[in-house]
Amino acid sequence: MMMMNRIMPEAEQLGASFRDPAGFLFTSAGVLYRQVNQAGADDYAALMDSGLYEKLVKTGLLIPHTVTEQPLAVPEAGFKVIQPERVPFISYPYEWSFSQLKDAALATLSIQKRALKAGLSLKDASAYNIQFVRGRPTLIDTLSFGRYVEGKPWDAYRQFCQHFLAPLALMAKVDVRLGQLLRVHIDGIPLDLTSRLLPASSRLNFGLLTHIHVHAGAQKRYAGARVHSKTVSFMSKTSFQALIESLEATVRGLSWQPGSTEWANYYDITNYSEAGFEHKKETLKRWLAETRPTLVWDLGANNGVFSRIAVQGEAFVVSSDVDPAAVEQNYLQVKSAKETSLLPLLLDLTNPSPSLGWDNRERDAFEARGPAEMVLALALVHHLAISNNVPLAQVAEFFARLGRQLVIEFVPKSDSQVQILLASRADIFPDYTLAGFEAAFARRFKIVEKVLLRESERVLFLMESV
Repeated sequence: MMMMNRIMPEAEQLGASFRDPAGFLFTSAGVLYRQVNQAGADDYAALMDSGLYEKLVKTGLLIPHTVTEQPLAVPEAGFKVIQPERVPFISYPYEWSFSQLKDAALATLSIQKRALKAGLSLKDASAYNIQFVRGRPTLIDTLSFGRYVEGKPWDAYRQFCQHFLAPLALMAKVDVRLGQLLRVHIDGIPLDLTSRLLPASSRLNFGLLTHIHVHAGAQKRYAGARVHSKTVSFMSKTSFQALIESLEATVRGLSWQPGSTEWANYYDITNYSEAGFEHKKETLKRWLAETRPTLVWDLGANNGVFSRIAVQGEAFVVSSDVDPAAVEQNYLQVKSAKETSLLPLLLDLTNPSPSLGWDNRERDAFEARGPAEMVLALALVHHLAISNNVPLAQVAEFFARLGRQLVIEFVPKSDSQVQILLASRADIFPDYTLAGFEAAFARRFKIVEKVLLRESERVLFLMESV
């Protein structure tokens, strides 16, 4: 493990990049670099000499890089420094929809199959090594490859099952919300836990029986056992390929169909008139044209209708929502239309992704991955203030930390959607008025423009943080 106190003063090592002796990521003057250590030099050379790097980059399965003259961050350990293409936004598996996680799993297996043909193999199969780049799952760790050794089992098998297959099986066979177990088990959902949670019928699925239930049993039997040459299994290349094919078939066989939920069908039940809905779109388009943000966070985006308007303005858009069905629909549209600048994510604003892992620095909190240039909060504030009892002043404080510009919609109590929220609870929100809203936000924002939407009492604001 690289010692943080040995790094050169002008470089800063990333908190998530410390486990691999082959190298690590660091920044210098705001530019992202990866140091290849002497320990990883041979494997790096094998990747580059094999032709696999060019093939994976061409197919979008591996992030490209250039070799630079940047000084080594830790000279005594280093071999060379490369500069990988920077990903617009880093996301984590517990923020992905079912199909995002499934596609990331299949991309990992596709990379492994191609690597075997080139005489290489993945040393790990961490879901955190996959990011969505230009709409597709892409491996971002150039140092994940090692030379294939005939007869050696796949070192990454357990990790693949815990990071990908276990959560996918639980989401498909039990409840899609169980994907959130990845927030608790950031090194992958334990297979013994997965085996207990899956229904008995899952044992009729040969892939799940083999890779989850039997695998979990083997882990339990050999836990703590001393491993020596007589107990290490031999796996031929043919058997290795069969293992990958079996995992691929098992993953492809898992499916989840988003049902009809309150949010997945939101735009079918909203009380906007056609004129009001178009006015909202037109206003947002005009503000985007005037401000020209390059990074937009659309919070409470539902299935991404307004996110796609921001994309048309040439922004990269993180399109998040709390509803798994809405996020799934959003991602499937990204795939179908081959969209490259929109990233759907699963995010609960009342419990957003926190800082996790070693020293609370391995996985960044959602807020720490900002700020965005513009935040969209459309038809959202009433859910935070009324459904979740968050005072408007705290809502304003939260949004001010996320981005410089804010497009936010105020939905008054007279609106039918707010009336639905108040139908089952006492109205304890005397400050939830247009005047109260403006007063709360005036502490952190200046109002650039406000527009009363046609045939509606809803008001759209463009604000800038102060």
